[in-house]
Amino acid sequence: MESQRIFAARFTALLIAGLFLVGPSARAADDAAALYKTKCAACHGADGSGNTAMGKAFKLRDLGSSEVQTQTDAQLVAITSDGKNKMPAYKGKLTDEQIKGIVGYIRTLKKT
Repeated sequence: MESQRIFAARFTALLIAGLFLVGPSARAADDAAALYKTKCAACHGADGSGNTAMGKAFKLRDLGSSEVQTQTDAQLVAITSDGKNKMPAYKGKLTDEQIKGIVGYIRTLKKT
């Protein structure tokens, strides 16, 4: 009976620890998706295709394309931070972590 209690206590502790490890990254992904939706999707589209009025007017590249996806994270961070062509700079408007999160979200748009 005592060994069952010890097992249950250890199992519970591992489960709680696992929730803490997974929880923040899941929240970060949700935050990045929300930021993308509010800051980027108007031009780049919800799917990153650039198939929006603004995207077509500015001839935006599909964020899921190999042309974009082969860029390094540092390059995408720089573009997001400093802006490019008609795209506004987000340095000072978003934190470095938020910008990195958006870059991570852009990676999820990769075409297979």
